[in-house]
Amino acid sequence: MADQREETDRIVVGVDGSDSSKQALRWAVRQAELTLGAVEAVTAWDFPQFHGALGWLPPSSSDEAAVEGRAREELAAAVAETVGSQPPVEVRAEARYGTPASVLLNASHGASLLVVGSRGLGGFAGLLLGSVAQHCVQHAACPVVVVRDGTR
Repeated sequence: MADQREETDRIVVGVDGSDSSKQALRWAVRQAELTLGAVEAVTAWDFPQFHGALGWLPPSSSDEAAVEGRAREELAAAVAETVGSQPPVEVRAEARYGTPASVLLNASHGASLLVVGSRGLGGFAGLLLGSVAQHCVQHAACPVVVVRDGTR
């Protein structure tokens, strides 16, 4: 029964360092306080594309460790900046390999809620809803909350 409660009250939130994702993280922490849940702050990392004389080149294993390490550091900094060193609920930070939408969709399995910001770091600033948020709304395995940037 305890395992079921832990799984039911897991709130996944996508964090890419954007203001919108930080607002989503703050919202998720407040929601977890109300539901006695835990927050899983998730970021995605992927390899940058390299092009050489023979076409697209795979990165070396040292590149993999560096890219993953940087993602973990940036996530930890965003979480600390947003909720501080002593958040009122458990906040776990996870950097996972893959595209942002696929990582968040996989993390949504078994979660009670997926929380994303309306706009991330990439894409077109004029869009009301970014591509990752749109994809999550359409395909997540749990309810999705989209937190809109309040600065506009």
